[in-house]
Amino acid sequence: MPETVYLVGAGPGDPGLLTVKGRELLQRADVVVYDHLASDRLLAWCRPGAKRMYAGKQKGRHAYSQPALNRLLVREARAGRMVVRLKGGDPFLFGRGGEEALALRQARVPYEVVPGVTSAIAVPAYAGIPVTHRGIASSLAIITGHEDPAARPLGSARSAGTGGVPAADTLVCLMGLSTLRATTAALLQHGRAPATPAAVISWGTDPRQRTVVGTLRTIVKACEEARVAAPAILVVGDVVRLRRRLAWVERRPLQGRRILVTRPADRAADLAWRLEELGAEVVTIPTIELAPAASASAFRSALRDMKRFDWVVFTSPEGIEWFQRLAAPLHKDVRALAGRHLAAIGPKTAASLRARGLHVDVVPKVFSQEGLVAAFGRRRLRGRRALLLNAQEARDVLARGLRALGMDVVRVPLYRTTVPARLRQQLREAFATPVDVVTVTSAMCVAHLVQGLRAARSPGQARRLVCASIGPVTSAAVRHHGGRVAAEAKTASLNGLVDAILRWARRSD
Repeated sequence: MPETVYLVGAGPGDPGLLTVKGRELLQRADVVVYDHLASDRLLAWCRPGAKRMYAGKQKGRHAYSQPALNRLLVREARAGRMVVRLKGGDPFLFGRGGEEALALRQARVPYEVVPGVTSAIAVPAYAGIPVTHRGIASSLAIITGHEDPAARPLGSARSAGTGGVPAADTLVCLMGLSTLRATTAALLQHGRAPATPAAVISWGTDPRQRTVVGTLRTIVKACEEARVAAPAILVVGDVVRLRRRLAWVERRPLQGRRILVTRPADRAADLAWRLEELGAEVVTIPTIELAPAASASAFRSALRDMKRFDWVVFTSPEGIEWFQRLAAPLHKDVRALAGRHLAAIGPKTAASLRARGLHVDVVPKVFSQEGLVAAFGRRRLRGRRALLLNAQEARDVLARGLRALGMDVVRVPLYRTTVPARLRQQLREAFATPVDVVTVTSAMCVAHLVQGLRAARSPGQARRLVCASIGPVTSAAVRHHGGRVAAEAKTASLNGLVDAILRWARRSD
């Protein structure tokens, strides 16, 4: 019995516009066959081990012919693999979803259609153009620009309104940049007024979105002068005038900024999402991967003698996760911390401990090793024993500071940082297009970034880095390697980093 093929609409570009069902299917699929305009961010939802197959179609370049693609879907399903066919926009709106569904039906392969948010409505909305509006437009026509309008005069005439057939108030032409001149000429020929408002929206719902406004008479020249690039859609009708009051994407404070996020893969999503919501184009390249510390013997010894310690100090949420991971083979868990006083370097680390039902005794006001030493300074610590759990490469500031306060400190590394295998290639690709600012959240992050750029044979780029730093220690590392700190967080947190980036953007406008 063949598995099911799901024809899933990926939406117009913004990964947040994928439907909930579409995301759930991506998380379950054995095979994902995706289009050129399906965001890379959507593929992050694929489960580990899922086969990803590119089936994009660009002008003059098709990864598969349509018959070959149909056969691919049938073959994978008959092999017992659940398939998601991820298509830009909506599968049944100029997406050949109907052809693929017919091919599956003919092959007796079960299929389901998961509609997507269509660019015909979403892209104008992101440009501040409602396709209908009371008193202005109550009807909508959607046409494709892939076909020469001159070859289908009936369709163009109906869209414009001739021979007593009422015209649609709003016309949306998808994929119409290459035939823009012919489309506008056909609309004028069939009765649309030259002064009819028109807009061309490039890269709609993407941070690269750009909108050019004119009339049917002027829009072609305006697009040529602005060098508008595909993908783009044309909107024609009086609703275009509403853009003057309703445009909102361009008002976002980071609109048009290209920002590189270098946090570890499992922690990058939150920062990337916040920056994207503010309008930035975010490229995520983790410069750090985590691996177990070189030896676990010190941890095993500390866990066995946990009752000897008065305090246990965690300096990152990752430390808590590695504590659990290393304790599990020893048939232990966080209950081993019972009766110990706990300290956390910042609110995220404290929240991670509290989520496991643990009380946190100390959280500093300044989220750094120096801040944690200062927070301990108000307590009587002489003769107390502390277990410090952190990264193998962590600075020794905290251990030295606690010893200066009279504590007996045992430092046990739980994990170490490594350079991701694909970092060099990813950095080469990322910097092929100008990057406005790079976010860095640790000195080690900076060191790996510079190392990766040198491996990519871009040492000059390392000296030209413009960085947004999470705090003074990280900033010092940037300057040590010759980079420039454009923004520094006032508090060492994601909120502080985002606020610093917003201040930088206001200054540089």
